[in-house]
This record gives sequence, C-alpha cells and structure tokens, in this order.
Amino acid sequence: MKKAEEVIKKLIEKNYFISCAESCTGGKVTAALVDVPDASKVLGAGVITYSNEAKMKYLQVKKDTLDKYGAVSEETAREMAEGIAKVNQAQVGVSVTGVAGPGGGTPEKPVGMVCFGFSICGKVTTFIKQFGNLGRNQVRDASVRFVLEKLIELLA
Repeated sequence: MKKAEEVIKKLIEKNYFISCAESCTGGKVTAALVDVPDASKVLGAGVITYSNEAKMKYLQVKKDTLDKYGAVSEETAREMAEGIAKVNQAQVGVSVTGVAGPGGGTPEKPVGMVCFGFSICGKVTTFIKQFGNLGRNQVRDASVRFVLEKLIELLA
C-alpha cells in the first residue's frame, strides 16, 4: 500500500479530517493525498502560504513569531499546523516550511532544512529535517515522504 493510501485509510478509520498548510512543498502534500480515491471523505483543505503575509492571513501565524524566528522555524511550523486545523475545524493539521533551494540558505538555515508541524486533536509536534542540498525538487519530494511517514506513525 502506498503511504498516501495508508494515511487516507487511517484518517477514514478514525473519522478525522485533515488540512494542509504548505510553503516550500507548494501543494505536493495535498496533491499526494488527492491522488488517493476516497480522499474527499477526509481532506478538508490545502493552502499554499508561500509569503509571510499569507501565513498570517490564512493560518493565523503571529507576526511576532515570524519576526523572531523566521518563516523557516519549528515555531512557525507549529503555528501553521495549529492555524490550518483551527481555521478548517480539522482534527489533523499538517504544515511544511523550509529552504528547498537552490538559493535562500544561510549558515543557520541551510538549503535542505525543512520544518514540519503536526496538530492532531490539538496536540502539536514539530520536527526539523536537514535533507541537504539535494536539489529543489528532491528536497520537496523528500518533505512529502517525511510528512506521509510521520502521519502514519502519529495516527497509529
């Protein structure tokens, strides 16, 4: 069974709705879920919030959080996941924000660094992955795989 199919199956079993807030993945997590038949039973929304303004407007990310920690941070990923779940009344909110490259990296936040947030029934966990400078689309694809694998684990 493909990972996305497994996620949809688990969501259906639990009667949970999921919504996704994506930055560097540009909708690829949501697209992976939509590829699965029956996704409409559990998928609420997918929002691409590439700019800080969009993160504030659509996900209720605080300006203070963005100013203090930046868009690529566990703190922002946490607020993105909480915000997407709250705004869409979903039991599961997922967020992805990172530096896919080829540019944009800094010594503190190098290319390939991606932050993830998972809000499940109000409990939020965050993760940082350093995928390395694999290439823009490889970082994005690795991020989608990480989200699906982590969802399978967290929904178990």
